[in-house]
Amino acid sequence: MLQIRIAERSDLANIVLIYNQAIRSRTATGDMDEFKVEDRHDWFDRHVPEKYPIYLAELEGEVRGFGTISPYRPGRRAMDSVAEVSFFIDYQHHKKGIGSRLLKHMMNECKSLDIDCLLAILLNINPASIALLQRYGFEEWAYLPDIIQFEDTTCSHLYYGIKGLSK
Repeated sequence: MLQIRIAERSDLANIVLIYNQAIRSRTATGDMDEFKVEDRHDWFDRHVPEKYPIYLAELEGEVRGFGTISPYRPGRRAMDSVAEVSFFIDYQHHKKGIGSRLLKHMMNECKSLDIDCLLAILLNINPASIALLQRYGFEEWAYLPDIIQFEDTTCSHLYYGIKGLSK
């Protein structure tokens, strides 16, 4: 049975492993260089569970994915109820409903986190994530054409959003 919980520092190795898969895919993030666990300590510390948690999805006691709720434009108080949502699933466990459960969980948590609007910022060459976001009511709010450049691929940046989550 899938369990979703708040990540702990001891989970960082699994988080980095899954994120590095996304980096290698060249479809799920604009990062191009893989991380080491020690590279991600500050990033982890900025995700305080009371406002910007990192959630883990565990199946059969093993970490199969993670999702984050991150500040959008930190320090600008008028945007305190807006956050960015991201999710990454172990590539050997795609199409098992893990991303769907994780996204739904994060959306449900928004009320207690005092977040009204979630933004998902992704590449247009990631149709699976786009379809998942649309399934949960996210709409395309912005299209930034051909601004992402990988070695031999140019793609666009998309902003998907949903609001009314804190009601």
